[in-house]
Amino acid sequence: MRIDEHDVLIVIDVQNDFCPGGALAVTDGDAVIDAIHRIAPLFQHVVLTQDWHPPDHTSFVTAHPGKMPFEQVELSYGLQTLWPPHCVQGSNGAEFHPLLYLPQAELILRKGFNPRIDSYSAFFENDRVTPTGLAGYLEERDLTRVFLAGLAYDYCVGYSALDARRLGLPAYILRDACRAIGLNGSAAKIEVEFARAGVSLIECAALFG
Repeated sequence: MRIDEHDVLIVIDVQNDFCPGGALAVTDGDAVIDAIHRIAPLFQHVVLTQDWHPPDHTSFVTAHPGKMPFEQVELSYGLQTLWPPHCVQGSNGAEFHPLLYLPQAELILRKGFNPRIDSYSAFFENDRVTPTGLAGYLEERDLTRVFLAGLAYDYCVGYSALDARRLGLPAYILRDACRAIGLNGSAAKIEVEFARAGVSLIECAALFG
């Protein structure tokens, strides 16, 4: 597969709290870093996203007394999974993993900073309406095909890919450069959505072919 000047690599949420030892650790989350480093030089354009929550964020289980982590509640925009507090603005957990080294990244997009709504996708908050601004950025830069890597495959990576397709952009998830949370079959469930939406799942090796 040939990568050209209209392609962008979007690296999703490779932050301390999503890596081993973090507040919402994804199993082997830090294993994505080597894969990302291998493929990043192929791309002229790289974007990073960063979960960036206020300490009282509505997605935190601590904002819902009597609830347990990973329970779901109905909020104004739909069902919300309640997460342990993570990626709190200015905390070490919100920082990018120290081994992630992508100085060529052209944009760092912070998401999830509105205390009243979560934001899995790099394109829209969880109401699926409020934009983050990424779509406009890609359009103005004439970046028309997105490749996604990072954390977590079944949430922020997956929702970003689905929204890219909703916007009419070809979307490729680099499966071996992602890791999943695996909450109640979440990976299998979102793969059904990928098939329906036309999200392509590829391995990093395909970029070198």
